[in-house]
Amino acid sequence: MTHSPTRRTILLATGAATLTAGCGEYGDGNGDSGSSSVQAGTELAKTSEIPVGGGKIFKDEKVVVTQPKKGEFKAFSDICTHQGCQVTSVSGGTINCPCHGSKFNITDGSVANPPANRPLPEKQIKVNGDSIELA
Repeated sequence: MTHSPTRRTILLATGAATLTAGCGEYGDGNGDSGSSSVQAGTELAKTSEIPVGGGKIFKDEKVVVTQPKKGEFKAFSDICTHQGCQVTSVSGGTINCPCHGSKFNITDGSVANPPANRPLPEKQIKVNGDSIELA
């Protein structure tokens, strides 16, 4: 006598597979989920748009540009290394994630406040006159 799977068995297996597949994308914490479609050489901002001691988030490009000291510009991924949320603000010398409170230093992307335990990956930019571009 051959038994074929019941509808309930198929639905449970399909649901479990869907949940398992979704977990890998959100919680992998690789810090660089998604990729930007912006080409190198594309202008992100004018240097005057990035405040000294602060920064600006470019959501579409998935990058944060900071200016720790006058004339010194840094760039980092805007994807939190804790659970892959996109950071939403730069204030008080840190890049801030709203999901679980992680904060990263604007100078080097290092963790200033856990739960993240890895720094934000650095992104390559170049300053061309008064223009900040992806490198």
